Amino acid sequence: MSTYTEEVQTKLNNILEKTYDAEKGFKKAADHARSTDLKTFFRNKGEERYNFGHELKTEMVRFGQEIDKGGSATGAMHRSWMDVKAWFSGDNDESMLEEAITGEKAAIDEYKEVLNDTSLPTSTATLLTQQMNKISTDLANIKSLESVL
Repeated sequence: MSTYTEEVQTKLNNILEKTYDAEKGFKKAADHARSTDLKTFFRNKGEERYNFGHELKTEMVRFGQEIDKGGSATGAMHRSWMDVKAWFSGDNDESMLEEAITGEKAAIDEYKEVLNDTSLPTSTATLLTQQMNKISTDLANIKSLESVL
């Protein structure tokens, strides 16, 4: 079985790293949210990203790739910013939704960038497309949650 190009491997590891960051960020958002529904939504999103990470790792291992473990320094700083913002914000739920929207838009952009690489095997492209579509759907749900707060 063939392996990915070095560029594709790097891009997939970047998505994996950001998936770990998103998982941790959604868990942190659940901790800060006041609304029970929003807490549940964020916890479910954290679990979803956990599953995304395992799916992507499995796919990468199938192609003999090295897996980078853990989240990024940028992600850790972003979660710290969420703590500060929650501390000073009078409306934690709205603040956490704003952060989720920003993160989801960035994730979609990252997925699109990787999917534009023509050297992706069909199974990898399918997996990334499914994950990106789920994020897009959830982004619409997040925006609808914002309107009820």
